Amino acid sequence: MPYGTTSPGDLGRRVAYHRRRLGLTRRQVAERAGMAPGYLEYLETYPSSADEGVLLRLAAALETTAAELLGGGTDRPPGQGRPAVRPVLRALGRDECLRLISPGGVGRVAFSGPTGPAAFPVNYAFQDGAIVFRTRAGGPMDQSLRSGAEGVDVKVGFEVDHIDEARREGWSVLVQGPAHHLSPGEGQGVEPWAGGGRDLCVRIVPHEITGRRIRGM
Repeated sequence: MPYGTTSPGDLGRRVAYHRRRLGLTRRQVAERAGMAPGYLEYLETYPSSADEGVLLRLAAALETTAAELLGGGTDRPPGQGRPAVRPVLRALGRDECLRLISPGGVGRVAFSGPTGPAAFPVNYAFQDGAIVFRTRAGGPMDQSLRSGAEGVDVKVGFEVDHIDEARREGWSVLVQGPAHHLSPGEGQGVEPWAGGGRDLCVRIVPHEITGRRIRGM
């Protein structure tokens, strides 16, 4: 794969994303990568390319891969890399599960739809101990998550996962609980990537939380 950017600014956006994902400052990443903070700022701010050595150092500093920084994994499912040597799978406690999903992001709502089991990806936020997401009022998910009985909520599953192919590890958290439709004005702060007038907010109150993490020895 040639080293550079697939379109203007893509490299900088991916570098900034992975830096924020790790909670690092530019100076911290620059120190890890052995480069000047000003150069890192330039890469993040302006359309630019970088040679192979810079990309490899940045990828190591950001705990990802050079291909990922170049957008090489954009159109393929995650987890296609080789597994770790002697992988270890362990269960996660409730507190650790909540810590992992509390930053929000993208998760999957699983429920019984009119034609059978269904799962939809949604942007979510974690607010006051519950998962909140938005969907289209009157849409298929809205209808499937209504029990038809007043005061009775439909129980759903909600799954969030993360795979770090560079380190050959990852985690998955499953939440089960009732999906409650919120009143207009409630559950603000969630901006769905899909757009399209998704004004209905739904809250999932965790009743059961389980999780697994896999790492190499």
